[in-house]
This record gives sequence, C-alpha cells and structure tokens, in this order.
Amino acid sequence: MKALFPHMAVTRDVTVRVSVSFLAEQSDPAKGRWFWAYHIRIENDGDGAVQLIDRYWSIIDGRGGRQEVRGEGVVGEQPVIEPGQSYDYVSGCPLNTPTGAMEGSYHMVCEDGSSFEATIPRFPLIGPAVTR
Repeated sequence: MKALFPHMAVTRDVTVRVSVSFLAEQSDPAKGRWFWAYHIRIENDGDGAVQLIDRYWSIIDGRGGRQEVRGEGVVGEQPVIEPGQSYDYVSGCPLNTPTGAMEGSYHMVCEDGSSFEATIPRFPLIGPAVTR
C-alpha cells in the first residue's frame, strides 16, 4: 500500500494515507495555474467508531505563501468510520506556482464523546516541469 499511498501519518488508531497526482489537463502554466488531485484514505484501526467532524489544511505555494482552509467534514460528508473500516475521498488543489505542499488535520470524535486531531501528513505538490 506504500506505493499507492506514499504519505502516511498515524494518530491514535487512525491512519491517514495520501496519494497525489498532477493534473496537466486542468492546469494552465501560461496563466499561472497548476492543479493537483489528492486521494485520501482514512483507516480506523481502533476498537470504536470515529467520526470526522472538521478539516484543517495548510497549503503552501512555491514562494512560501500559506493559505489555511477550515471547514466541516470532507467533500460534503462527516463520515463515521467503524472499527476495521476505511473511508476514501478525492479532492483537488490549485496553486499559482508549479510546486508547493499541503498538510493538516481532521477533528475526529470517538464513540465515547472524546475527540482528537488526526494528522494529515505533509505531501509535496510538484508539477511535471520541476525536477526533484
């Protein structure tokens, strides 16, 4: 699974895995627009269900500019993830530079009412014309 989801963070019993792809067909470098899709898988390896309530993203462009995004749930949902189950979603990120990075956290609430911040691992956004 490491190859499919090369970026991973574990908080308590919740694993957040990320895969990212540059989308050339939605990008327009001549107009200063680069676009990536990211695929997130959230796995619950705990004994009780958890619910994703809110998200927080820190998006950093290639010039070091930072944008913070906060909001309810993900892709219009606040999923409940049962023990041994996972939840997948895909979203996207435009930037005005050909490189950048994203990281963040999910506010999770447990069955017992306790809550915690599940780390979203930092992952790079690298366009095709940029050498690593």
